Amino acid sequence: MSSLEIATLVGKRHDNVKRTIETLVVKGVITSPQIEEKPTAGRPTNIYVFKGEEGKRDSIVVVAQLYPEFTAKLVDRWQELEKQISSPIFDPARALNDPVFLRNALLEYTEKVEHLEVANKDLSNKVESMENLFKEGMTPTQFCKMLNGVNVMMICRFLEGRKWLYNESRSSTRWRAGNYARDKYLTEHQSKISVHGGDDFIKYIPVLLHKGAVRIYQLYLKGDLPMKATWNGAFTHDKELKGNA
Repeated sequence: MSSLEIATLVGKRHDNVKRTIETLVVKGVITSPQIEEKPTAGRPTNIYVFKGEEGKRDSIVVVAQLYPEFTAKLVDRWQELEKQISSPIFDPARALNDPVFLRNALLEYTEKVEHLEVANKDLSNKVESMENLFKEGMTPTQFCKMLNGVNVMMICRFLEGRKWLYNESRSSTRWRAGNYARDKYLTEHQSKISVHGGDDFIKYIPVLLHKGAVRIYQLYLKGDLPMKATWNGAFTHDKELKGNA
């Protein structure tokens, strides 16, 4: 919002508005706004331009000083301007007749496309990184050993807290796939253990399904997995990208 628009809103001469702004700046009541040159019917004139939250606050102070009754009108105008910024109305006729507007619209569109392209490329790199790490039959601990900075000694306890695993033994640690995660994130491999002089028993080993690896990798990228105190802050896919750069 400019000093010229403030003058129109409160019905004051522009030079009077500018003097009020300059006085408030000298007193330290407001911050000195940006000065821009605006062409008029006569000669170009300098105007003050208020921007952002600080500009919004300062312009309200200026109007309160000039004409307290118009303060509410100024607030309404700020809300109108902010609404236009958050949801601008595309006017084809204006675009065709206003090269500056058209250029800015095209630049904004180009920036959005580039941002989406970067985000999509980053997502593709993350997915590709996960696919390269995961192998059928991996246990959660084996998979997490491939993830930079993860404290693999804590992974099973972490998954126990999320109901993926449970310990079936009271005297030792024998992890089993929990009902919540079984056939969704985990399955189990069985192996027969022969004990000399005793009965054979079946050992169950929880292993990751593809969906389970994806979920662990998502938790990893969100920073939710238990990490080593010495972790350098880099994720596995970041390291791979830097290595290939």
